[in-house]
Amino acid sequence: MVDRTPAVTFGEDQEISKPTTVYIWDMDETLILLKSLLDGTYAGVFNGMKDTKKGFEIGKHWENHILRVCDEFFFYEVIENYNEPYLDALSEYDDGRDLSNYDFSNDGFSSPYDDANKRKLAYRHRSIAEKYSQGLHKVLDQQMIKLWNDLYSLTDSYTGGWLSSAHALLEQTLAKTKPSASDHSSEMTPRSIITKDQSINVLVTSGSLVPSLAKCLLYRLDDLISANNVYSSWEVGKLQCFSWIKERFGSPNVRFCVIGDGTEECAAAEIMRWPFIKIDIRPASPYRFPGLTMEMVQSYIDVIYGPQDSKDEKMKG
Repeated sequence: MVDRTPAVTFGEDQEISKPTTVYIWDMDETLILLKSLLDGTYAGVFNGMKDTKKGFEIGKHWENHILRVCDEFFFYEVIENYNEPYLDALSEYDDGRDLSNYDFSNDGFSSPYDDANKRKLAYRHRSIAEKYSQGLHKVLDQQMIKLWNDLYSLTDSYTGGWLSSAHALLEQTLAKTKPSASDHSSEMTPRSIITKDQSINVLVTSGSLVPSLAKCLLYRLDDLISANNVYSSWEVGKLQCFSWIKERFGSPNVRFCVIGDGTEECAAAEIMRWPFIKIDIRPASPYRFPGLTMEMVQSYIDVIYGPQDSKDEKMKG
């Protein structure tokens, strides 16, 4: 059986004094809103105060942008039927070949899904990772960037600041100041995303991998979630993804917290004995965006792992 767990080290020079917290996020109807805009669920909870048609139109625009990024930059028309749970899943087939002049359109990638074609898919995954690390400003023209920025602003306004509020909380988990547009790491390693407080954001989504990466870019999450921290549970399920994450990051000094809106991640978190925060899109709920705060998140973590302050006092004593 192939080991599907990406190799990760924190580095010998990185001493971990405070506990590392791994925040495991769902995407749709958690960090972003899309399905609930398209099916009217989001507008519906506002009892007529939101324009359902406008929400649907916003969602369709997002769908078009996502498909365009997938097809034009992420080889999606070719690899749509070859979903993997994360980008490094086929790293053993990647021989490290220089891809700067590689002709993806004529390399013969197709069925059967044998070792030769797995190598070609691994090349595509490496190329996707490189493009992700560079950001969309490197590949989109000015007209497309304006349409994208306008759509983001329109969506944030329609949803009462859901997108910007979710982004701000992600920044707080990493103790980051607001990043600049050029704040993109070119290094595809967890080391590049770990901050002084050793917190890590991981995405586990039930969607397929490539569109999920495109969403991260379009919804401006790529500065806070690195490409190799995006997992697709499409075929394997969230519990399997959580198990890989525990094996990848787990140690006595690591804590985990799951945030999402679905029953699957709730059940998986319970099995893993991790705290779970359920997102609720209803306007009166505090467990939404804007609404959810670091203090609320920390309270859930403290219930499972105990307050860190009291542990520090015990160590001093």
